[in-house]
Amino acid sequence: MMVSSHSHDHAHPHPHAHSHGPAAPHPAQPVTWSILRMTVLSRFTAAVAVSAALWAFVWLAMK
Repeated sequence: MMVSSHSHDHAHPHPHAHSHGPAAPHPAQPVTWSILRMTVLSRFTAAVAVSAALWAFVWLAMK
């Protein structure tokens, strides 16, 4: 009976592009678009547009 002895050491450090400790979190990334930055009117308009598109899809599916 042949027993394969395979040892693999996971203790070696892996190189990464960056490293930081838990006390130094990632810096904030610039946000290109956020629904939270939209005005209430813009959010309402977007919600109505999405709702109309979904209802159009339902209407076409029922036809």
